[in-house]
Amino acid sequence: MNITDLAAEPKLVEITLKDEDIVAKYGDSISFWVWDRQPIEYYLQLSKRAEGADQIDAITNIAKTMILDNEGNPVMRENKILPSDVSLKAFTAVMEQLGK
Repeated sequence: MNITDLAAEPKLVEITLKDEDIVAKYGDSISFWVWDRQPIEYYLQLSKRAEGADQIDAITNIAKTMILDNEGNPVMRENKILPSDVSLKAFTAVMEQLGK
């Protein structure tokens, strides 16, 4: 197989948080979207150990660009942030999805 056969435009993939804690607290499951392919820079940045504020800021910024609405727009933008439990579970779900 030629490596160029594997290159494709990213597609939005829906991820649903439906564990007991989320449903109990928010009354329903929570859906968001992520691109099925991410820039290699994201993987490299995420693979580094979070050493110091610079690394934490970089990882946080990457997470913000990965958690999207159904049109592919970042959910956390301007002055909008997610509750910490949701953002943490969403980011974990993104990492699991990308690891497949």
